[in-house]
Amino acid sequence: MFGKLFGRGAERPVTDPYALPAPRRQKNGTYTLRALGDTRVLALVEAADAGDWEAVKAALTPFDLGREQAVLGQLTDVDGVEEWIVRAAEQDKDDKELRATALLISGARHVAWGWEARTSARAVDVSREQWQTFYERLRIAEEHLLEAAELRPEWVTPWRHLLTSGRGMSVDDSVQDARLAAGLRRDPLNLDIHLEWVSHLQPRWGGEPGQALEFARKAFAAAPDGHRLGCVVAMAHIEDWVESDDRDCLQQPRIRTELREAAERSILHHAYERSLGWQGDYNIFAMALSLAGSSKASNVFRELDGVITEWPWTFMADPEKAYARFRKAF
Repeated sequence: MFGKLFGRGAERPVTDPYALPAPRRQKNGTYTLRALGDTRVLALVEAADAGDWEAVKAALTPFDLGREQAVLGQLTDVDGVEEWIVRAAEQDKDDKELRATALLISGARHVAWGWEARTSARAVDVSREQWQTFYERLRIAEEHLLEAAELRPEWVTPWRHLLTSGRGMSVDDSVQDARLAAGLRRDPLNLDIHLEWVSHLQPRWGGEPGQALEFARKAFAAAPDGHRLGCVVAMAHIEDWVESDDRDCLQQPRIRTELREAAERSILHHAYERSLGWQGDYNIFAMALSLAGSSKASNVFRELDGVITEWPWTFMADPEKAYARFRKAF
């Protein structure tokens, strides 16, 4: 699908035929990544935005949404998809693969749409009406994701989103454990499944302090050098920062060392493959290393060259300013 782009110290292709031209930068030298920086993904997003199912199907040809969470994630953010995607599933009900694809998109979109209703406010600040809308959208999401998983049992992305909907609906731990196991059976080193479980283990969702970091360390230890699963360690530390009242809680020598070593063994390793959406991996480490005060952040920001992704900077009050400030500092 994509020519290999390697980490530092390796040759790169002269050009990428699908690369989107970089937009005009902000005054601080940054710009937000659009459609994963890929013309094919942009065509897919534009087709979805137009509500054109035939065009969506055509644009999906290079991708496998059952495994490519980065691409699926672009569709879940498109407003209005929920209004026509269910009709598309019915339209192609006799084609198992197309129906599964439509249901997967619908399920993932309904999860995101549900969180839009709930907002990121603390639970005590969410109104009764918001909760009702949240649960109704997640109920639809669960129904569609489970059917998609049944139709395409080899897919991993339905399980990633079922973990998110299950967390929102406070399903039994045994159900969440089963969903985690289902996802990992299909892809034992899947980063998105691991990242979702790190969120699930946070105290604000009923987990115990330190539980997520322990899980992340164990997962990354089992990964080969150059694997993007190192991001799970960085994200676990970011989540610790989110949970803490101490804004400097990551600025400890042992944490800086762990994050530096994780970066060097994952995204900065010569075996790391820059697949579609690699900038998201780099942004996770950019934020974690910056919060820890590690000079290794400069290596990451240099490779990003001003590109910012929405996640995980949404944890900041002003994401773009925070990114630019850290980038300048290192």
